[in-house]
Amino acid sequence: MDGSALSAKDKGAGEVAGTEVSTENQAEHRHVLLREELIAKVRAYHPRVKSELLGAAYDFAKLHHGSQTRDSGDAYYSHPVEVASLLADVRLDEVTIVAGLLHDVVEDTGIDIGDIEVRFGADVAELVDGVTKLDALEYSSKESAQAENFQKFILATTSDLRVLLVKLADRLHNMRTLKHRKKAESRDRTARETMDIYAPLARRVGLYSLAAEMEDLAFEELNPEARRAILYRQEELERENADDLGRIESDLQQLMDISGIQAKIKGRRKQPYSLWRKLERKSISFRDVADLFAFRIVVKDVDDCYRVLGEVHTLWACIPDRFRDYISVPKPNGYASLHTTVRASGNRRVELQIRTEAMDKTAEFGVAAHWGYKNKSYGFDAESARAAGLDPAANLEAFAELIQDGADASEFLEHAKLEMYREHVFAFSPKGKLIILPAGAMPLDFAYAVHSAVGDTAIGARINGEVKSLRRPLKNGDVVDILRGKVAAPVVGWEAMTITGRARSAIRRLVRERDQMQFRRLGEGLINMALRRAGIDPIDVKMTHTAQLAGFQTREEMAEAVGRGRISSADIMEAAFPGYRVERFDDENKLRLDNEHARLLVSGEDLMPGVTLHLGQCCCPLPGDRIMGVQEPDKGLVVHVASCPKLAEYDDHPELWVDLKWTELAKTGAVAVGRIRVNASNEKGVLAKLCAAVAQANGNITRIATQERHADFTELVMEIEVEDLKRLSQILAALRSLAVVDRAVRDQEVEDDE
Repeated sequence: MDGSALSAKDKGAGEVAGTEVSTENQAEHRHVLLREELIAKVRAYHPRVKSELLGAAYDFAKLHHGSQTRDSGDAYYSHPVEVASLLADVRLDEVTIVAGLLHDVVEDTGIDIGDIEVRFGADVAELVDGVTKLDALEYSSKESAQAENFQKFILATTSDLRVLLVKLADRLHNMRTLKHRKKAESRDRTARETMDIYAPLARRVGLYSLAAEMEDLAFEELNPEARRAILYRQEELERENADDLGRIESDLQQLMDISGIQAKIKGRRKQPYSLWRKLERKSISFRDVADLFAFRIVVKDVDDCYRVLGEVHTLWACIPDRFRDYISVPKPNGYASLHTTVRASGNRRVELQIRTEAMDKTAEFGVAAHWGYKNKSYGFDAESARAAGLDPAANLEAFAELIQDGADASEFLEHAKLEMYREHVFAFSPKGKLIILPAGAMPLDFAYAVHSAVGDTAIGARINGEVKSLRRPLKNGDVVDILRGKVAAPVVGWEAMTITGRARSAIRRLVRERDQMQFRRLGEGLINMALRRAGIDPIDVKMTHTAQLAGFQTREEMAEAVGRGRISSADIMEAAFPGYRVERFDDENKLRLDNEHARLLVSGEDLMPGVTLHLGQCCCPLPGDRIMGVQEPDKGLVVHVASCPKLAEYDDHPELWVDLKWTELAKTGAVAVGRIRVNASNEKGVLAKLCAAVAQANGNITRIATQERHADFTELVMEIEVEDLKRLSQILAALRSLAVVDRAVRDQEVEDDE
């Protein structure tokens, strides 16, 4: 028993008998063991580790954290020890591990960074300083501040990737102990930060296992019911398929033996959150997930990878659209492997990942796999990283480029998250330069990835030698030649033909530059009009002084703000002339997304003043959807979701199409109705389960109708009040996780299938 667990009664008895062992000495002994275990852990992969340096850092953290404790009741210095241990798990250099031990001492004790530099060297001090500055960023603040801090986070970590690695280890251990926090709000905030920022960044640098654990821990906090449901379904399916899975593994091993290929075969279970995301993204039931069952085949060299692939495809039929060759073209974070899905024994769809031991190491440790003991030095092996297709700096510089292209903080955060989550497509310039883009990228994304000047002057694209539409998504292996004009000029609707943050931010920059003067002229006109209504000649007003009274530095800033609608001319009048009052109308209630209010919620560069707007009942557009307008006879302009099947009727009449977008009011101040179709088991209590799932996902059902009813299943159509597309997607994912639900989709998707 730990000496600290002795009761007062036991302690007194020991003292009387003269046999009591000091609890402090017992605790000290336990910590010395932990200290030596950490050193031994590092020495196992780095024989020349400076044991004295690690030991000194351990003792320093323990001494200066002193009696501080964590929410769990553990001594605080147990946290930096665990962080250092996590860094040792991915075999990082001793400087990083020392920084892990010391990462909190500057922030939480009286030690300054100069003390760290004197005792442990400039490299350690620089890392500790970087992590301390990251800790000072408060992500729980308002969204704009959160976005600005994320910008600072990225810029800080691009200077030395080890800062990010220490911070990721710190966050993982905090997530492991999250349950000890008393305030639910604090747990929720930390879990969301982890899901939105830290886990995607870990994935970005190839630390898949670390990212998966962080996601699962965050998922457990944010949606415990869904996680339990998925785990239950996983275990249920594994029990049902245990014989088939055992037979598949045996067949694979036998195939390797017959072929004379030395291979290690490992089975794996999909993480609950990964399955949840797949259910949320795709209109499929749980049993239709292709890679519920997966095996990893690890061989000696690349030739064996392709030999295994040939043998497997000879034995079992492959599913063509499920094959990926990441050996030929690795992912940007260095990940390399062959992926194929086959119909194996028992007609089971099984995903196979085929890779070498080196690829497996990179898949497990990511960028950290290239810190290695080589030539009597221990540090980052840039040569081996480049050979693995990994450029650590470039991996995060994609985010930094968003700042350079003029993205404001909120745009940066939005597009950085998209960039982190997307898979990739690999395209080439005419000279053979590889350009890696997110899946779904289009030619303008390619143009801006080459250079901002190329994107700014792009007027068309030649793909594989043929002129193609700029709306055409790129495919793996495409050769893209960007056709350029003489001047940079924004084109209406081009932002909708991009998906990358860099391209969209650059196009927005062009539009801002073009619009700035127009907004200023409009604002000046509105201010002058307000002055004349008040009987004041604008010539008699000192506009610079008026701007300062209204809180602006220059008259141009004031005019632009009025022109953009950020402040009204009435506000300017009341600021400049305190006794003047303008009658106002202010409706604080949220608007319903209906035909009556459509003009307040939908806008577009080509939207003519006075045109009548109607919302398409075929697809029920929601804020968050990409939307298009089509001029229909006797109806005016009808707003459709861009993927609505009805739009196909107008393919031959492009002159009737108008690009539309949601206004800020639609994104923050409207309530919409989404329509979904659910196929569920026809059993007692099923409707109550469906309604409860919708309510728990913060949806409000306004109508339910039965479309079909059979002995085994029933098909329902629900209309649900939601704020936007994201909320509807969350509701669909919640429904799909229920055992009684076979299918849950937006109603338009059913029409599309038919």
